[in-house]
Amino acid sequence: MFWALAIGMAVIVAAALLWALLRESPPSFATDGEGLSDTSPGQSADLKVYRDQLKAIADDVARGVIAGDEANRIKLEISRRILEADRTGPAALTTAPKSASIVAAVIAAVLVVGGSGAAYWWLGAPGYADLPLKARIAAATQARENRPDQAIAEAAVPAFPPAATSSEFATLMTQLRTAVAARPDDLQGQELLARNESALGNFAAAHTAQSRIIDLKGADATAEDFATLADLLVLAAGGYVSPEAEAALNQALGKDNTNSVARFYAGLMHSQTGRPDLAFRFWEPLLRSSLPDDPWVVTLRERLDDIAMRAGVEYSLPPLSSLRGPTADDVEAASEMSAEGRMQMIRGMVDGLSEELGTQGGPPPKWAQLIRALGVLGQRDRAAAIWAEAQQVFPDPATRIQILQAARDAGVAE
Repeated sequence: MFWALAIGMAVIVAAALLWALLRESPPSFATDGEGLSDTSPGQSADLKVYRDQLKAIADDVARGVIAGDEANRIKLEISRRILEADRTGPAALTTAPKSASIVAAVIAAVLVVGGSGAAYWWLGAPGYADLPLKARIAAATQARENRPDQAIAEAAVPAFPPAATSSEFATLMTQLRTAVAARPDDLQGQELLARNESALGNFAAAHTAQSRIIDLKGADATAEDFATLADLLVLAAGGYVSPEAEAALNQALGKDNTNSVARFYAGLMHSQTGRPDLAFRFWEPLLRSSLPDDPWVVTLRERLDDIAMRAGVEYSLPPLSSLRGPTADDVEAASEMSAEGRMQMIRGMVDGLSEELGTQGGPPPKWAQLIRALGVLGQRDRAAAIWAEAQQVFPDPATRIQILQAARDAGVAE
């Protein structure tokens, strides 16, 4: 259907161009010294003026207003102008040979039809069927349901050489693995094993230990536990979010829908399964609420523009937030200050952050930092005022969890 419509439209346009180039041109104008013959309704305004002037001269001669010699001179001048206008006007086109018009028409037709096809071949996707939104969502759902599991994904990841360690650490790891294997219900041993296997890059062993941790904790397993499991599963699969990792993410988000690690990997999973619209819904608010040093910020800033484009969303990356903790120089300088000097420096940093939020705004972590700092300084009234303002700026309770916790720490919220 698409090709039939496209070819039909191109042929219609080409036919219109052919008709315009090959149709009979209007006759030109000629003079006989007394007037201007005219058989074309499309004659130019200049030629009409010259014709009227010639008639007026003939009338003046008849009335004796102009002498014969003077009349002939004026007629000659007007005739010269008529010939010049006829030569340079639209009628000049009729002097072109018929064969030239035919060649021009053929070239125009080839350019319209051939150029359109070439442009589509270069910019379009020849051979692809129509992809309406409903069909794309159905295809993405099917791809998500039928994607490879964790074992298949891990088998496809190339083996990397083990991380370099000292002989002493290697001995301790052997002892730890033996002890955990002998006592699989030892929660502390499993936690140590998961942490150290991850540090060595043995992510498959690490997520096995993390799964055991969750089993041992049972109902007490936290969102952080499930997010850590998902993280290890994704790392073991080389960056691929498997169905097993998705299940862990769902558990983490069910317990805490603000968990940043889970939100990041949930967006990654949707981007991998053909749903950039859902990926954008996870990643855009995550970037807004993140600190510059968070490990996922670089990836989000690199990929969000493309995700937004694929999702059909007009989006521009926000400026990188400047919120960071004290630098090493700040800490060193503070250690040499008196108690009063340190307090003055803290007040200056707090005032600067308060002014920034008041003039430019900022993500929830900045508001939480300010409220917590005011609580430490004992400025509970200011902390309460900032907390009240934050509730207006962030009406969705899910986006101000960090701010609420800071307000509780400062003693200005229940």
